[in-house]
Amino acid sequence: MTKPRRLVSFDWAIKRLLRSKVNFDILEGFLSELLKDDIKILSILESESNRDFARQKTNRLDLKVTNGKNEIIIIEIQYEHEYDYFQRILFSASMAVTEHLAEGSAYSEVVKVISINILYFDLGHGEDYIYRGQTVFTGLHRHDELMLSNEQRLLYRQASPRELFPEYYLIKVNNFDNVARNTLDEWVYFLKNEEIKPGFKARGLQQAKTRLDIMKLSEAERSEYKRYSNDLHYQASMVESSYGLGKLEGREEGRKEGREEGKVEGKARLILQMFCEGDISLEKAEAKLAALQSDYPDATFWPEIFAGLRKTSPGGVKEEAASFKTCSKPRATRPRRPGKP
Repeated sequence: MTKPRRLVSFDWAIKRLLRSKVNFDILEGFLSELLKDDIKILSILESESNRDFARQKTNRLDLKVTNGKNEIIIIEIQYEHEYDYFQRILFSASMAVTEHLAEGSAYSEVVKVISINILYFDLGHGEDYIYRGQTVFTGLHRHDELMLSNEQRLLYRQASPRELFPEYYLIKVNNFDNVARNTLDEWVYFLKNEEIKPGFKARGLQQAKTRLDIMKLSEAERSEYKRYSNDLHYQASMVESSYGLGKLEGREEGRKEGREEGKVEGKARLILQMFCEGDISLEKAEAKLAALQSDYPDATFWPEIFAGLRKTSPGGVKEEAASFKTCSKPRATRPRRPGKP
């Protein structure tokens, strides 16, 4: 069996190859399969992040395109963990809305934005590998969905407000199980494995198989792609190393804290024992324990220590005192020295 030819990664293809109009059909194929529509790309829209990407060794990029419906489609690819990624895609969609509304224009000119996010890290908590997010207005009492009026339908040529608001797609590549059940899965397989299997029929994949072949690149392009791949591997290694180092440091810090807490607990129990044996008064025991607690307020043993102090104080109950392991008998009172009042 012939081994499939290795292809360049989709992110590098977007960065270098798919911005060319001759390769729009590959990008159109991916978008058509995902959005279940016949997508035609009219143009690539430049943004600050697009212009800066070539100078950055970062594994984030975005591509903005307009389609035949005058919608803006943002494609972002992200490798590193970002806990505020939801807010970031909201910000990106909002920026696209404001950037493409001319000053003084009516709000009816606001464009529809579709945000597509290809993620190589685990975002949120969910088992699926493709998620779609829309804005839906639902009645609090009747639980019905708010729809557009007849006049609004004529104006916007849509039936629901959800068609006017930004729409989000999250493709969690690492959650995919490598089983292509449909043509969209064939694209996700390519995104994960940089490989197109024989028999895949998804729109745009055959063109990708031909034009994204590493061996079809020029020598300069292959060298650039190798450097780019090495940068990604290095960054992934740095993230993994930082995570592992953080775990080790956390464990060592935990051990230190545990040892320190053990010393403090020993001091607290010694104070309690001194009180039990009549060496110090209740007031002095309370003062010493309070001072110790102020330095280590988060220690877990304080409730037990103060419970023991209460149980063995003059107002405590002898039966309770006997059950406390530090003071196995009621507090003794040492005889005063001769000559002392």
